[in-house]
Amino acid sequence: MNRQGSGKQSVFSDREFNHKLFTLALPMSLQSLMLSAVAACDAIMLGRLDQNSMSAVSLAGQIQFIQNIFLWAATGAASVLGAQYWGKGDRKAMDDIFGICIRITMVISFLFWAGCLFIPENLMMIYTNEPELIRIGATYLRITGWSYLLTGISETYLTLLKVTDHVTMGAVISSSAVVFNIFFNAIFIFGLLGLPAMGVRGAAAATLLSRIIQVIWAIGITFRQGYLGISFHGLFSHNKLIFRDFFKCGVPILCSGALWGIGFSSYTAILGHLGTDAAAANSVSSVIRDLFCCLCNGIASGGGILIGNELGAGKTEKGRDYGHRLSVIAVYIGILTCLLVLAVIPLVLWFYVLTPEAEHLLTQMMIILAVYMIGRCVNTIVINGIFYAGGDIMFDAYSLAVTMWGVAIPVALLGAFVFHWPVPVVFACTCLDEVGKIPWVYAHYHKYKWVKDLTHGRDAQEQS
Repeated sequence: MNRQGSGKQSVFSDREFNHKLFTLALPMSLQSLMLSAVAACDAIMLGRLDQNSMSAVSLAGQIQFIQNIFLWAATGAASVLGAQYWGKGDRKAMDDIFGICIRITMVISFLFWAGCLFIPENLMMIYTNEPELIRIGATYLRITGWSYLLTGISETYLTLLKVTDHVTMGAVISSSAVVFNIFFNAIFIFGLLGLPAMGVRGAAAATLLSRIIQVIWAIGITFRQGYLGISFHGLFSHNKLIFRDFFKCGVPILCSGALWGIGFSSYTAILGHLGTDAAAANSVSSVIRDLFCCLCNGIASGGGILIGNELGAGKTEKGRDYGHRLSVIAVYIGILTCLLVLAVIPLVLWFYVLTPEAEHLLTQMMIILAVYMIGRCVNTIVINGIFYAGGDIMFDAYSLAVTMWGVAIPVALLGAFVFHWPVPVVFACTCLDEVGKIPWVYAHYHKYKWVKDLTHGRDAQEQS
């Protein structure tokens, strides 16, 4: 197999790899798309009522975004280890891994639920100083916060489905929950089927109901034959070796996730303090960004599982070859996504009801966003797909500390509050990190530190 080959023929010539990647990436991309569609539909439907409702709910959604960072650390560690142990065929280790995962995610979910229920105004003040946006956002959080109690459970089970060859069923569950969410949104926000119009409260209630459906379905499906569930023993078992490896993966993911997520949330806070038009335009651009990241998210997740399976099975050369193919595909996806973002600008402006100033800002932001998407797609696939598959996770944290916290955030803060640059220029500053670190990412890739088997034999686990 020619792992060092280049060009279209060498990258796309492995039919087995292409089939496996397509089979995994398509449902994962669909799942990511459907999740992003919730935010898009919330913004579109609430945007038909008034601009402030749309902006407030978008800002309030940053709280779940932060929660998802912590959940991502736990489920990410479970995914990395689970993919390798599943490739190895060690079912007992899988039970230990996901038992640890669900204990951690339930604690995280409880803490965020408490924050949304008891101090929602304080949480909103992190992202805006506009009293009306704070009031609307706090109302939303008090209701939707109850769904946060269930998020950790559902995400753990969906991750379990993903790494045990049931990715399609996981995508069906997530996508169906999103369809329910959109359906309930329409009914509750606008007062259809004889119900009173609830506006923002309706959007929150729709989120809660759809999450209840999702968690019941995700748990229930694992009782069917051929599915792996989380046993009662797994909830309380303590395998020291697995626990140590879980935290060796989970802590770097949490560090990188916190650096990225809090940094990304800081971008929202900076633009949210530049006026309601800037906040509204940024809210829409964030929705568009999340929608167009779905393809690279799916390819990163699917490719990571493929590489992890091969590395866990001891087939390091094949895992390395898969990494090469994925690293080249990342560039194609980045360019394609850039062109698609530019193509949909007129459609986005037609969809949303914004002030003339907000429309002008949004047009400029989306042109900048198109260039940003090249870096975002490449870095997501290479870092979150290839590097994570072999447990090479700390590079993500290092690169974020330098490019986001060392460059993008300070420059954006100075531009917004010291030099008072125009809003599009400040927005461009928030995009510096992804574009700037592409050469660094590929230089690290060619060191091949990510080609590692993380699994242990059963004897070693039992001795721990």
